[in-house]
Amino acid sequence: MTILEAMAKRLADYLSQPIEKDIQVATSTPEDLASTLKKGDVILIEGNSRISSAIKYLTQSTWSHAALCIGNGRNSDNRVMEPVLVEADINEGVRTVPLSMYSKVHTRICRPVGITQEDINTVVGYALAQIGDTYDLQNIWDLARFLISSPPVPGHLKRRLLALGSGDPTKTICSSMIAQAFQAVRYPILPERQLEKTDSRACRHCYREILHIKHHSLFVPRDFDASPYFEIVKPTIYKGFSPYEMKWSSEL
Repeated sequence: MTILEAMAKRLADYLSQPIEKDIQVATSTPEDLASTLKKGDVILIEGNSRISSAIKYLTQSTWSHAALCIGNGRNSDNRVMEPVLVEADINEGVRTVPLSMYSKVHTRICRPVGITQEDINTVVGYALAQIGDTYDLQNIWDLARFLISSPPVPGHLKRRLLALGSGDPTKTICSSMIAQAFQAVRYPILPERQLEKTDSRACRHCYREILHIKHHSLFVPRDFDASPYFEIVKPTIYKGFSPYEMKWSSEL
């Protein structure tokens, strides 16, 4: 390990520490979250660490982390257990973790629509193949300087500042890893749109819309929330919600 890598590792340890004053409340019970989550779902997390604050600041979003559900785990007796997630952790790199790790914080489920089970399996398989890859520590340097004084950053530069990683294919960040998995089956997240003039003689001033796949390094967690191709699934509503069954205190 080089001196810079050792320094980045120590910085990663510091940035991954939680901010005590940042108190979160889960908006669904762990049981409802577990029963709602499906294989192929992207779960967004509102982190409370120092690096989470930098990501939320730069993206002007609630979400600082993303993980992919790869289905339910099984114990030694082959009994179905809670859902398992694959994520890129700042300290551990790409790994699998149980859903319970995030069931007590603010989360959001983003579900791809219209995708076949075969493609979902491909997406999950792609993500699993990345296990063992390390977190892109260059990205940590890029984020750390914005925690020092939180300088004002022009809106058009914020996304680029999150995409200044090393470019090493064996290193990744959470949203980039998941974006690559969906791009493996050409499932859209937020494709870039470009108008191109048609060659039709019948319509000289007509244009057609062409979609371009955006580079995976430019994706951030909020993109899955903003994407028109992912359904936002809320466990409380998904299981069946009636406002008339709620128990309210009689006190005003």
